[in-house]
Amino acid sequence: MKKDSTKLISVALGQKPADLLLTNARIVNVFTGEIEQANVAVAGDRIAGVGNYHQATEVIDLKGRYLAPGFIDGHVHMESSMLHPAQYARAVVPRGVTGIVTDLHEIANVAGFAGIRYIMDCVRQLPFELFLMVPSSVPATELETAGDRLTAKDIQTALRWKNVIGLGEMMNFPGVLSQDKEVLAKLTSSRG
Repeated sequence: MKKDSTKLISVALGQKPADLLLTNARIVNVFTGEIEQANVAVAGDRIAGVGNYHQATEVIDLKGRYLAPGFIDGHVHMESSMLHPAQYARAVVPRGVTGIVTDLHEIANVAGFAGIRYIMDCVRQLPFELFLMVPSSVPATELETAGDRLTAKDIQTALRWKNVIGLGEMMNFPGVLSQDKEVLAKLTSSRG
């Protein structure tokens, strides 16, 4: 880790040549809303810097093409696409989607944690990130028949998994309104 950080910093400071230099790029600055003309220095699999870099092992002239950060779909139910995760990636990655936030509640309603883990294992091999919101409503309400059930204790367990960033949408509004203890425990399990 230290060696990689040292190289990244040295490239960023212009002390060492980048592994890859993307020149003549028009960079979309999503913070300012401006388009900036610059070069991009890459060290390993990280961007070391954006600016006036000139030294690299490999140089690619972008000839004024645009560079933009990848899109993150902030709320999607990938399983609703009815596609295997690899085919889903094949559809969205070429269009700039590099990450998704999903709660996978549909597959959880059928297969519980086994279904969620299956999807997460598939995505590890793909060129995009999956950020999981733990499904809060499996089943969605007591009026549904589901293949599995996730309790507040299950949710607490899943909140410790890698790439889990919070609790998914609470669809059991009858349980919230009636102050069902298990539903309220699910909501409070994700505090902090």
